[in-house]
Amino acid sequence: MKRIDFENGTVTGNILGAALPMLVAQILNLLYNIVDRIYIARIPEVGTAALGGVGLCFPVIVIITAFANLFGGGGAPLFSIDRGRKKEQEATRIMNTSFSLVCSSALLLMMIGLLFSHPILTLFGASRSVMVYARPYLMVYLIGTLPSMVAVGMNPFINAQGYSLVGMLSVAIGAVVNLILDPLFIFVFGMGVRGAACATVISQCLSALFVFYFLTRKAELKVRLLKKNEIAENIGYAKNIISLGMAGFIMQLTNGLVTICCNNVLAVTGGDIYISVMTIISSVRQLVETPIHAMNEGASPILSYNYGARRPARVRKAGVVLAMMMILYTGVMWSVIILEPGALIRIFSTDAELMQDAMTALNQYFAAFIFMDFQYMGQTVFKSLNKKKQAIFFSLLRKVFIVVPLTYFMPYVLHMGTSGVFLAEPVSNVIGGSLCFITMLCMILPELKRMEVPA
Repeated sequence: MKRIDFENGTVTGNILGAALPMLVAQILNLLYNIVDRIYIARIPEVGTAALGGVGLCFPVIVIITAFANLFGGGGAPLFSIDRGRKKEQEATRIMNTSFSLVCSSALLLMMIGLLFSHPILTLFGASRSVMVYARPYLMVYLIGTLPSMVAVGMNPFINAQGYSLVGMLSVAIGAVVNLILDPLFIFVFGMGVRGAACATVISQCLSALFVFYFLTRKAELKVRLLKKNEIAENIGYAKNIISLGMAGFIMQLTNGLVTICCNNVLAVTGGDIYISVMTIISSVRQLVETPIHAMNEGASPILSYNYGARRPARVRKAGVVLAMMMILYTGVMWSVIILEPGALIRIFSTDAELMQDAMTALNQYFAAFIFMDFQYMGQTVFKSLNKKKQAIFFSLLRKVFIVVPLTYFMPYVLHMGTSGVFLAEPVSNVIGGSLCFITMLCMILPELKRMEVPA
């Protein structure tokens, strides 16, 4: 099985070798939910309302994914750092601890979701007319919580061992099956939103089985659940995994919090039609941010491994390559959003009224999109180099301390209505992204300089 050599290959080649398969995987992963939305929006007569209902389930899906990334995203950099230090036994224990945390939290989240689905959706802004679509979708989706979290949470450990093509294949299997089953269940079997959720769950199960098989049978370092007598001795690993993963967890969780706040304000200032507008904006954001996320995830194991191996020149080079790739891509996509927003919106809906409102909202929401690069770069470096406090602080700063207050302040205090909700995002991008990136440069560059001096 071909692997990427993080230590000896060229930095640019390593990042591209990891990022390109990851990009394909991330795009395919989008199909799990985006294909659902495309088909749901085209259900005769009820498509727009059904799309809004499924959109209200996004925060729950985000929370589930956030917990998977808490343990996978927190464990994988530590795993890579120990591999760079040639401490393979410790790396394996980190992976086993992450796997055990993923499985136990998945079962807990599924039970909570199934028991409290109605009050949760009501809290997220579901009206009675939208609830009839939101709850059936969510109840089926929750059944697949364990396979969903295993597929998402353990995939980073495949990539961290250099098997980027295998990581891509694990996602591709589920995405292709989902693409086939969605129209079959929704339209042919007439199952509507339940059909979309069933297709997603079956697809996630297949992805999870592939990930589990590879990590237990084929990978260089193999995974297993911790035994009862091993739990106590691995508490320290669990704490480190959770503390490092907390930055990405907060970032994703606060995305869900922001969606809840946006939906609540939009329901008051714009009505149910703006819940569907927000669903489309969120879908477009996922679509255009996927390559950025892939670039960061592709660079992360290279940064972590070489930091652990005390090779500062390769760490710096990886950061520069990452920055150039991201800025180039973002410039292109930003131009598309500004010049041709309708092309992106038509992917998800052709409703004339919805289209008009969504085009205005899209331009407002992405007004300072390029500043998101600074946030991503800073967060990725902090996480990859095990800088827990900084990673957590800047995750909280942009979303909790800037976006959430602005989501209420701009529509209500400044009387900007729905425009205030969408403009809160670019304001936070400029402030939060700039502060994160500047702090990262001031902290990390001097440390790498010191690392060059022999002890």
